[in-house]
Amino acid sequence: MTDYRPLVTETPEEHPFAQFVRILGKGKRGARGLTREEARQAMGMLLDEQVEDTQLGAFLMLLRHKEESPEELAGFTEAVRERVKAPAIEVDIDWPSYAGKKRHLPWFLLAAKCLANNGIRVLLHGGGAHTAGRLYTEQLLELLNIPLCRNWQSVDSALQQRHLAFIPLADWAPQLQRMIDLRNTLGLRSPIHSLARVLNPLKARCGLQSIFHPGYQAVHREASRLLGDHAIVIKGDGGEIEVNPDTISHLYGATAGVEWDEEWPALSERRHVKPASLEPTHLVAYWRGEVEDSYGQLALLSSMALALRGLGVEREAAFEQARQFWDKRDRNL
Repeated sequence: MTDYRPLVTETPEEHPFAQFVRILGKGKRGARGLTREEARQAMGMLLDEQVEDTQLGAFLMLLRHKEESPEELAGFTEAVRERVKAPAIEVDIDWPSYAGKKRHLPWFLLAAKCLANNGIRVLLHGGGAHTAGRLYTEQLLELLNIPLCRNWQSVDSALQQRHLAFIPLADWAPQLQRMIDLRNTLGLRSPIHSLARVLNPLKARCGLQSIFHPGYQAVHREASRLLGDHAIVIKGDGGEIEVNPDTISHLYGATAGVEWDEEWPALSERRHVKPASLEPTHLVAYWRGEVEDSYGQLALLSSMALALRGLGVEREAAFEQARQFWDKRDRNL
């Protein structure tokens, strides 16, 4: 005997989130981007887990195909910040680390450590190892003696004692981490990878951002300007906040609602040959002064100078201060 589905005689109500999928996906002529307020509302529903999984996947991929706008990034960020239950914690530099490195070692981690050793409070945060073939910050925390913090209280303690802390995205925005983890299910990175760089959850004095794909740097700068944040966006090596010393670096800045630009020349006349393999212990040996590395030296000094530039130090003075910080570092990790 066959069991038949009952006939549907009443039109079901539309899901409240369906409007946002429709805005993005209504064909070439009908589709449009979200306004800042629509983006805030949509992200709020995602974070409050008021959507179906099918809606989540469709929404993220439609955004990915369209490419997110500054207004959308600003609205998403506002929704996240409204829900982050973080106490007032003093931070100088917000340093998101979500890309991983594949061509060069993560010299920016030594830069962050050296800045912290000189009293500059640096908050690192990341979304885990989500792409094969890359070396992620989370994999190096123990080796480099970077404090892993699983809540804001331990972040506060680490910043007070050591001026450096790393907190996983999953511990302060688990819904965003879930969206990032869909990368291998959907086959593409979603806009959440970009959004995480804008968030600056503790309202640090300066938010550093690295966006590898051309054109996105200006989008992120504009989102930060709309939010009233002080931020510097660069095309960092591999997508991490690490100045590539072999190329010209363009700084896309936003301060007090005003955009500004600055161009830093390449520091090396010739491109460095990338290492045959990425050996994390090389970072430890370099910190201790046991080995030399021309690329690493230039990359970490210029990345430190970038952070100092974000704190108001002019370029030449920032490089000089970075050299002084590095020369007087405590060689014991």
